[in-house]
Amino acid sequence: MNPSFSSYLINDVFGDPGLYVEVRWSKRALLFDLGHNDSLGPTRLLRANDIFISHTHMDHFIEFDTVLRVALGRGKRLKLFGPPSLIDNVQGKLRGYTWNLVDGYPLTIEVREFHKNEIRQTAFSASNGFQPSEQAVVPAPHRDGPLVTVLKDPMFMVKAVALNHRIPSFAYSLEEQFHINVNKQKLHEAGLRVGAWLKDVKQYIWEGEPDDFRFTVALYNEHRREDREFVLGEVKERFLTISRGQKIAYVVDARYDEKNEAKIIALARGADVLYCESPYLDCDADKARDRYHLTARQAGLMARKADVRDLVVFHFSPRYTGQGEALEREAMEAFHGNEGG
Repeated sequence: MNPSFSSYLINDVFGDPGLYVEVRWSKRALLFDLGHNDSLGPTRLLRANDIFISHTHMDHFIEFDTVLRVALGRGKRLKLFGPPSLIDNVQGKLRGYTWNLVDGYPLTIEVREFHKNEIRQTAFSASNGFQPSEQAVVPAPHRDGPLVTVLKDPMFMVKAVALNHRIPSFAYSLEEQFHINVNKQKLHEAGLRVGAWLKDVKQYIWEGEPDDFRFTVALYNEHRREDREFVLGEVKERFLTISRGQKIAYVVDARYDEKNEAKIIALARGADVLYCESPYLDCDADKARDRYHLTARQAGLMARKADVRDLVVFHFSPRYTGQGEALEREAMEAFHGNEGG
């Protein structure tokens, strides 16, 4: 199966937290946190129209300015999702600059912050010097236990949960609705080519079109065009395999306690990969608790309880410079259940 999402940490395990997720076969990406991200470059940053902020401590938000600079003049609508106070934090960033010459720029930044019982939303447009629009307040969507859906797309959804970091720190999951795989050999045997029309077919399925839905495709053979009608159910049966969707979880900056553990396990349950912060070794668990962070062992234990397939630990404290392998080993021993073995 060719996965729909390709995910990787933006920096090394001692660098600023951040996760970049490419949506394959499209020019779209999702970005989790805005720590140092120069390594991505303008092209990849421009693909990330949807940005999910855990909280606005400096190492998670300092490169908002880089995204802003790259996006200016590009005709984009950026969407930021995050915890309470995100609107004020974005406005504070924007107020740090003078905007008297950007009235012709098409950039709009839409910010949504999620409270317990409501969503607050506003927009900042270059056309009026990034003055905020009137703030809209709507009831919070239906919750799945402690989880709230922050973005729902026909292909996938992003959920969040608020963790205790002495402030709300949002952890996120990205879950594909289901996975659609194309059997290229069967297409070839039927005299059909792989092409952009298959993206349309996937979109029809994600949007819930019925099996008797008919659509027309322009096919080209030896430079001749043929308009051919298909029935969605027949295409699904002959050429497609629909299976479980991919799931990725991203957890940063949270203390290990009973409530946080339950929320993290609920969020990450069954994930293909859990990206989890692990700043401390477990011998320094008291310090980790005082700083509202996790240890590597705690990350591994929660990953095992959540039954994730793979665990990636990162956000290591600089106090362990040169000891990255020790942190990874501690996490993996707890994850695989062979501590002390």
